[in-house]
Amino acid sequence: MATLFVLNDPPYGTERSYNGLRLAGSLARRGQEIFLFLLGDAAVCAKHGQRVPNGYYNIETMLKAVARHGGTVGVCGTCMDARGIGDAELVEGAHRSSMDELTDWTQNAERVLVF
Repeated sequence: MATLFVLNDPPYGTERSYNGLRLAGSLARRGQEIFLFLLGDAAVCAKHGQRVPNGYYNIETMLKAVARHGGTVGVCGTCMDARGIGDAELVEGAHRSSMDELTDWTQNAERVLVF
């Protein structure tokens, strides 16, 4: 059973992307097939090199964990371009994606969760 997560919020400033990644990570660790699509300001979640204060969550680390457990991470290419994020700046395990890929994932997922 595949679950699609669509994240819309930036990596920091709200906790929506954080909470979406917490659930995606938990499901991925249990063997659930995960598709994660970063849309709008959530595209910044996939930028590598994030440095946060000690004791603060790190979205980059969380994204890598989802990918390491078999999750597929797509980042809206249009949203990347609008924010000046190049393909080489994406975290390991994430790729430039498109609305067509999101459409395919949505049609094939048993569950779609939007954060």
